[in-house]
Amino acid sequence: MHEALLYDKLPGSRVKCHVCQWRCAIGPGKLGVCRMRRNIDGILYALNYAEVSSLAVDPIEKKPLFHFFPGTQVFSLGTWGCNFHCKHCQNWQISWSDPSFLERDSTTLSPEASIERTKRQHCQGIAWTYNEPAIWLEYTLDGAKLAKEDNLYTVYVTNGYLTPEALDTIGPYLDAYRVDVKGFSDTFYRELAKVSRWQGVLEVTERAQQKWGMHIEIVSNIIPTMNDDDEQLEGIAIWIRDKLGELTPWHVTRFHPQHQMLHLTPTPIATLERACAIGHRVGLRFVYTGNVPGHGNENTVCYSCGNLIIGRIGYHIDIVGLKDSRCKFCGADLNMRG
Repeated sequence: MHEALLYDKLPGSRVKCHVCQWRCAIGPGKLGVCRMRRNIDGILYALNYAEVSSLAVDPIEKKPLFHFFPGTQVFSLGTWGCNFHCKHCQNWQISWSDPSFLERDSTTLSPEASIERTKRQHCQGIAWTYNEPAIWLEYTLDGAKLAKEDNLYTVYVTNGYLTPEALDTIGPYLDAYRVDVKGFSDTFYRELAKVSRWQGVLEVTERAQQKWGMHIEIVSNIIPTMNDDDEQLEGIAIWIRDKLGELTPWHVTRFHPQHQMLHLTPTPIATLERACAIGHRVGLRFVYTGNVPGHGNENTVCYSCGNLIIGRIGYHIDIVGLKDSRCKFCGADLNMRG
């Protein structure tokens, strides 16, 4: 256990957590929505500090991040619990867990050890992923500070529902913010994850870019009958264009039936191609098709001269046209970090 950051003490030994946008008011002995923060005698504790559920060496493209240190390896680790309980979660075994998993299945890895593992595996950076990293704020903050001392890049793979205060706490130490914009309607977010004020995801993402200069890439998993309508897809694309800029990558990824949504079918390829077309039509320069290895929309192509910049087949990449962050053929800005 580790005393939590960002909470207020309330009368009657209650506490109010300010790490994510639920801002849970938690009574003595009780847990927050994420199930990993407990009020013990009026003090809020993060139960999952240094408790790891999953770790791996991944290509950065798996996050997916296509415009951030392409071709590098990243040390990826996750913990237990989540502040969303999405019906289609592919990692539901760890995201829907409770504190009993910490005693039964967890591995303890200090922030210092996580950085040593990152370097020993010859990775260029570290990513907190697999479940929601914001509920691991204290641990990821300590790790990110150490990573910066060792010149390693840092990545959050997030649902974006952390508070502005939490973002500002880790902001000086976080390089990339790969965020899910799952849909673009109240009905969809309520049905999928029981979240009502989903627009806060957009506001904090804008803050990550504009206040902290983080590299941003957006992912939308396209679920048949739920968020595959033109209105939501166009809404996401226009928001990206207007608030984050036309060079911000948008990944539209194929849904595969998981967890509580086994009754649906995988997303038709034609739907993903329609989403890409919508993104390009509103002016986005980089729209990628995900979870369809070998599809031509995995490639990065220069919007100015049409030349291939990075070819991709799954996680195999071939960098052919990149010079710094620009197209080596015509000099166009490609919004590449690395």
